[in-house]
Amino acid sequence: MSGTPDAIDATRCPLCGQDNRCAMERERDTGMTQGPCWCVTESFDPDLLARLPTATRGKACICSACLHNFRDAADHPVAG
Repeated sequence: MSGTPDAIDATRCPLCGQDNRCAMERERDTGMTQGPCWCVTESFDPDLLARLPTATRGKACICSACLHNFRDAADHPVAG
């Protein structure tokens, strides 16, 4: 083991590991111009952003599925 942290894959959601469909990362990877990213019209709750691993903050985007799952859970809290 090298003792260095794993590289952050900016194309993967840091919460679920799935493709985050980030247009900005796709453009960086392919060199092909992309349209605006899906996230530019979204707002991200600070409670959701607080769930990101510290090392990934500002380096990898949350995917739309995690964003919508968070919103659904907030709209329909489970009684405890």
